[in-house]
Amino acid sequence: MFNYLEPPNAYYEFERIYTAEQWAKKQRWLVNYLTEHQPDVIGFQEVFSIKSLKELVKDQGYTYFGVVDEPQVIDDFIYKRPVVALAAKYPIVEVATVEHDHELAQTLGLTDDFTFSRKVLRATITLPHIGNTDCYVVHFKSKRSMIELDEQNKDLTPEKNIIELLKADIAGSWGSTIQRGSEATLLMIDIIARRESSQNPMVLMGDFNNDLADGVLSHLLTNTLRFAPAFDSNTYLAKYCLNDAWQLFAKSQLNLANQNNENTVDLKRKPTHYFGASSSVLDYILLSCEFDSSYDDSFFEVSQYHTYDRHLINPEFERDDLSTDHGVVLISLALRS
Repeated sequence: MFNYLEPPNAYYEFERIYTAEQWAKKQRWLVNYLTEHQPDVIGFQEVFSIKSLKELVKDQGYTYFGVVDEPQVIDDFIYKRPVVALAAKYPIVEVATVEHDHELAQTLGLTDDFTFSRKVLRATITLPHIGNTDCYVVHFKSKRSMIELDEQNKDLTPEKNIIELLKADIAGSWGSTIQRGSEATLLMIDIIARRESSQNPMVLMGDFNNDLADGVLSHLLTNTLRFAPAFDSNTYLAKYCLNDAWQLFAKSQLNLANQNNENTVDLKRKPTHYFGASSSVLDYILLSCEFDSSYDDSFFEVSQYHTYDRHLINPEFERDDLSTDHGVVLISLALRS
């Protein structure tokens, strides 16, 4: 949502306040997206004004709304630490905060007071055909350095100042990586435990602030066990694993092409974030085996995968000036034929 905060409140600094016109434009952009694409379930990041968002999406047909945290307010009107939220057109039967395993966190060498940088939301939604489904919304720790120094420390020589900034950047960036990877690990452990107890299908979506192929987050897609008995792994493992929706979509398109005797399938995943001349995929939807058409007992397959990025690659000021700095990932599911 990129700082979704109703005026006259400010985000992070006292001068960062939307005018009434800017706020209306930001809300209009969201309404236009919802009207055009009509998602049944949608996850949000960077939400400050919870009540405002709830009312806005309700007017668009989203009767059900979930949130598990509140932003922090300082100096009466300056907000920081935005939260995640979820809206749905289908009944939400439970909303909960994911609580990590504190004993495991200590085993991993984390401090006693370790917490997720943003609380993880789990909403159990009654979806058509498949029933109660656990939908997780995340916003993992960014790559921004955890250590911030004054960029122009007048007490230091220019060279010494650069040295201190370099050390802070290296150490602070690694600290953020540790936080992000730990969040993903502890979340995945909770997801597995929840799956064992509830048997519900699983959807994990949000801003991962990292490429999934990176080793920091790659364990979210673990689907092999090195030393487990092969028969047991083949029988049980897939049930507790997550799959990248893009990979499921690509696989279904390849199968469709083979059925139609087509030789090639031209698929290219779009980035969801741009920084200078570089681009990357930071936003994902991960799905359990019920949505994998190659799994014998699956209900659905990923029939469409769309990254909405018009506001990033071909923006129009009047339309997109106050939109979001990320591409929006949207998938469609079809019942297996």
